Amino acid sequence: MARTIDTPIQQRFTDIDPFVHVNNVAQQMYFDVGKTEYFRTLLGGDVLSGGALRIVTVSTATSYMEQIRMYDDVHVTTVCERVGNKSMTLYQQLLVGDRVCSESRSVMVAFDFAAQEGVRVPDAWRKAME
Repeated sequence: MARTIDTPIQQRFTDIDPFVHVNNVAQQMYFDVGKTEYFRTLLGGDVLSGGALRIVTVSTATSYMEQIRMYDDVHVTTVCERVGNKSMTLYQQLLVGDRVCSESRSVMVAFDFAAQEGVRVPDAWRKAME
């Protein structure tokens, strides 16, 4: 079974809009915090920066179901739903307690920066995420 990483989110003053809820742009950044923690935990930091082979986002779709308000204790869960030949699909949820406020799916690709092209997901990455 795929491993789910749960990451607490620290809200910033600028995340809150005049309606006293977390705006959608900030929620996208929360999903990015979850992605960073997921890949750092399972694959190591080099896959996001510094390594010759890295992971990049090629597509994201988000649904907003409920508001997140100032002072809510927010956390993001991240799991890999699917590993394809060159791509991985991450599923994430922003939660307040056990209440799902928004969810996102992101397609990520293994990318060789020297060759400037997508490459097959390495077996070690595949094993860590599946």
